[in-house]
Amino acid sequence: MLRTSGDRLDPALSRLIVVLLLGGMMGLLDGTMVAVGVDTLAVRFHASLSTVGWVATGYLLAVTAAIPLTAWATDRIGAKKLWLLGIGLFLFGSLASGAAWDVRSLIAFRVIQGLGAGVVDPLMLVLLARAAGPHRAGRVMGLMGIVLSLGPVLGPVIGGIILDGLSWRWMFFINVPIGVVAFLLSLRTVPADPSPSERPRTRLDVIGLALIAPGATALILALSQTAERAQFTHPAVLVPLGGGVALLAGYAAHARRVQDRPPLIDPRLFTHRGFVASVTVMAFVGAMMFSMLFTLPLYYQQTQGHGALTAGLLVAPYGVGAAVAMPIAGRLSDQVGARSLARGGTIVAAIGVLVFTQVDVATDERWLVVAALVVGLGSGFVGAPTMGSMYRTLPSSLVPQGSSVLYMLNQLGASVGVAVVAHLLELIGDDDPVRGFQGVFWWVTGVLVVVLAVASLLPGRPDGNVRRHRPPRSQAGKPL
Repeated sequence: MLRTSGDRLDPALSRLIVVLLLGGMMGLLDGTMVAVGVDTLAVRFHASLSTVGWVATGYLLAVTAAIPLTAWATDRIGAKKLWLLGIGLFLFGSLASGAAWDVRSLIAFRVIQGLGAGVVDPLMLVLLARAAGPHRAGRVMGLMGIVLSLGPVLGPVIGGIILDGLSWRWMFFINVPIGVVAFLLSLRTVPADPSPSERPRTRLDVIGLALIAPGATALILALSQTAERAQFTHPAVLVPLGGGVALLAGYAAHARRVQDRPPLIDPRLFTHRGFVASVTVMAFVGAMMFSMLFTLPLYYQQTQGHGALTAGLLVAPYGVGAAVAMPIAGRLSDQVGARSLARGGTIVAAIGVLVFTQVDVATDERWLVVAALVVGLGSGFVGAPTMGSMYRTLPSSLVPQGSSVLYMLNQLGASVGVAVVAHLLELIGDDDPVRGFQGVFWWVTGVLVVVLAVASLLPGRPDGNVRRHRPPRSQAGKPL
């Protein structure tokens, strides 16, 4: 473990944080950057919007499918090797996507990109948590939160700038220099893996992988189709939804019975109260965040008549607020715990969202910019302490699994948020767009009420010596 000196991070840890955030930034920017280029890609490839939509959907499904395997491979292959492999896959996918010759090849290369992101994103959390240790978990998660907050907001802005002045191919080529620098720096900065003899020789739970990966992917597909079709009862939604629920139920039953190897995601993770509270809060934070990021640009475009780039810039205060708050909140959480900070942040965010519930076509945009900043500040005081508390309470052996669950549930929450927003705008906004937007912001307010309730279950002030939890044991008494 890299160490800290007093209140200052060890230089080696500081360098590692920068390198990991550089690698993780690619996927966070890319996921939202491509969203603003859908119309351009449809014209360029003479394809329908529904077909081009798979450029984003295929990427998201690949990310989801790769996450469960990453939890097992982190220790079996080695975190550093896996990190370099993930960056390499993302780099190749970016370069190939930029060189795509038709929409089918672009979708295929985006899947490769997504597989790389599905390795890099949760592994970034694992490497940071292990390097920082429990006493600095909040602070390091707060620094990571800068990228998590700004990435989804800056993606559409950068995408708009690229499409205004460059070829669409640069939406993908822009990742190449970032990825190359991150790969080269990672070779020197990321701690070396233990020797093969020191790594656990855990066999892959193939049956579990065959259940959980397609199950989680089917749920994300169902929610993506809900957002596209703005209804929950279409067969394109119900079929993958039913299949996903059945597969995940099958995985839960399998994970309880399997004895010859550890399951990919051990259900006994959910016996840790702090862990359950943390991942639940982050799932609802994902729903809140992406509901806002999906809705605000539409509001500025449809009611205020702004272009995509201006709308993206008006949303930016949300990300700026979260990026400012997260490092502060993360550092504080190492001393005072997550519970009080998360509850206070939720209340602040709700105040900002309540301003948006009163919007109409005549609302002064300056008030909305301030409100977005307030929502971002409040969100930052929820996210960093919550993630820090999870890594502060989980034993080291369960950090890879915990990171995978955290990332999957956050993605699931984001997909639920976008699906509900699309449905509300279709249901209410057809007759009165402003009333539709108001309905969405009341939905976000409701989500924050749930976050406030669950945040009360987060751990309070840490002990002087962070409590060491024993890993759960199998029925035979052996550590999992």
